[in-house]
Amino acid sequence: MYRVFFALAAWLCLSLTAHAVVLPDFTALVERQGAAVVNISAVTQRPVAARHPLDLDERDPMFDLFRRLMPRPPKAPEPQVEPDDESLGSGFIISADGYILTNAHVVADAEEILVRLADKREYRAEIIGADTRSDVALLRIDATGLPVVRLGDPSRLKVGEWVLAIGSPFGFEQSVTAGIVSAKDRSLPDENFVPFIQTDVAINPGNSGGPLFNLKGEVVGINSQIYSRTGGFMGLSFSIPIDVAMDMQQQLRQHGRVQRGRIGVAIQEVTLDLAASFGLNSANGALVSAIEPGSPAALAGVQRGDVIVRFDGRSVNRSNELPRIVASVRPGSQASMMVYRNGAPREMTITLGEWRDPHAPRPRVAVGVENGSSRLGLVLKEPDRKSRGELGLVVDRADGMAARAEIVPGDRVLSLIVGGKQTELDSVATFNRLLEGLREGQRVSVLVQRGELASFVSLKVGK
Repeated sequence: MYRVFFALAAWLCLSLTAHAVVLPDFTALVERQGAAVVNISAVTQRPVAARHPLDLDERDPMFDLFRRLMPRPPKAPEPQVEPDDESLGSGFIISADGYILTNAHVVADAEEILVRLADKREYRAEIIGADTRSDVALLRIDATGLPVVRLGDPSRLKVGEWVLAIGSPFGFEQSVTAGIVSAKDRSLPDENFVPFIQTDVAINPGNSGGPLFNLKGEVVGINSQIYSRTGGFMGLSFSIPIDVAMDMQQQLRQHGRVQRGRIGVAIQEVTLDLAASFGLNSANGALVSAIEPGSPAALAGVQRGDVIVRFDGRSVNRSNELPRIVASVRPGSQASMMVYRNGAPREMTITLGEWRDPHAPRPRVAVGVENGSSRLGLVLKEPDRKSRGELGLVVDRADGMAARAEIVPGDRVLSLIVGGKQTELDSVATFNRLLEGLREGQRVSVLVQRGELASFVSLKVGK
């Protein structure tokens, strides 16, 4: 009796063990790949708000009187700056000579970028290029012999597969979180160029720009966005596929910007009802609802009601796939296209134009008539004839540090102080000449006049 009982118990234990699910062990992956993950911080300088000369509380009854008698200058005589060294995100090394991938939003508006390696070495980084639409940025540090991540193939990822993230959430470096792939080829609002990988990996502020690994220890994505109503993790994280990111970084390295094709159509999803009314056998493709006059599509003969089912040799199953496919084709090249018109297939050839991001940062406006780039963030112009008797140059536009120093259009820059020597500005040519030969990071001052008040403002020379 007891023999039978023990035999059954032993069989049951063996059966349960055989069918038990073994969770993955990530320790070896972290040990091998963690050294190639970096923390990215930005150093900015924020002007401290100028204080009233009498330092009165605004609630003081005398404040309004002295405010009228002693109006505030545009800036304190020698503006103080407050250093701000804030951990912004993560990144990972893709080549031993110092190239690093991260998110564009991680390094946006940064004056100086610090990269901290896993072994605590720190380097200043330069931005080779950044593409805000795909949220990919390429950095470079002056180092060699660095550890490098291995790249994988996102197309081979399966929904339900285990993945792992390494990054610096809230500044906690080399933090590891794991989860599964929740979905693939996700389109997010206002973003139809990136087929995001959706996961339930815990991604928080500071993880942005870090790598997403598969179980083989290969990078399959860049952690980019989360869906959250609180600002924290809610189980919906989105990563840029690494093949998309590598194409972006290659263009940034070669051209400094990303080129995308466009054909100039508005499209919508093909529903089952629409497919039936258009005489289609399936609800595939992208339905053309509008065509931009003079666009590549108009020149190629595309018509409203056409259903694009194939572009450049690739099938278009859903409408959100077409913008990605078109964008991946270089502007100026020709592509084949199959459309269904009146229920019948039609082959077409189209020459692509170039897509321009309407939300991309405007290029720095030229300084003066010579269209030279200001290294102080100031766009100056000479006064018009009516005010020729007045001194200095007129601020047409203030960017970067000049804007943060509260210099505004209409202010007058009377002089430039370099190395203790003050030179009055009588022309834009004089201003440009004084900037020549100044090294990046050097501090200079400008005398700014607003109304009847003038004050000196310190600025740092850029590239």
